[in-house]
Amino acid sequence: MTTPPSATYPPSTVPGPEHTEPEDHTLLYWSYASASILAGFSVVLAIFPRMLVVLAHSASETGTSLTPLESFLGLHFGIWLAAIGISLLLNVPSLSPIPPSASHSSTHPLMITITVTSLLSSLLAYNNKDVQALSSLFSLGFFVIGVWGLWSLVFQGTARFSKKTGADKHTSSFMFKNKASASQHKKRYREAGGQD
Repeated sequence: MTTPPSATYPPSTVPGPEHTEPEDHTLLYWSYASASILAGFSVVLAIFPRMLVVLAHSASETGTSLTPLESFLGLHFGIWLAAIGISLLLNVPSLSPIPPSASHSSTHPLMITITVTSLLSSLLAYNNKDVQALSSLFSLGFFVIGVWGLWSLVFQGTARFSKKTGADKHTSSFMFKNKASASQHKKRYREAGGQD
């Protein structure tokens, strides 16, 4: 025997659409505020690096220009601050519930932003010869991160395994006689008396 909802709950606490709790938007507002502050710092570092000279020196000191190292690091730190701000905006919890199909994504939430930013930073460091070995090191390191991230985005989750033999279907025995290929597994499976 089932009891009506009013029998199990006091009348003032019956669950229903009229008794929903207000949503807390603290994380949403924090994300927007943080992204705005990071965008401000990013603009100063990347687009207006001379502003650093104005802010860093007092009126009595005579600093008028940035060194090549300061300019290089200001540009790259500005780019990365912008990437972090964009990542914050892209990963803000939505106001509506997330559909079940979208919640099981195998991609890391920061992967696309980090990959694009790494490739951009690598290109800019490669074209900067003012700081010599540092630009080569930055370029190589960010290139590895960017290309690896791009490879992961393109090829993640593409492995398909045979239900019968357990072999990866994307391997081939052509040219090098790969013993781990799906066709070799299938051949051994047939020879062992399995049915196709």
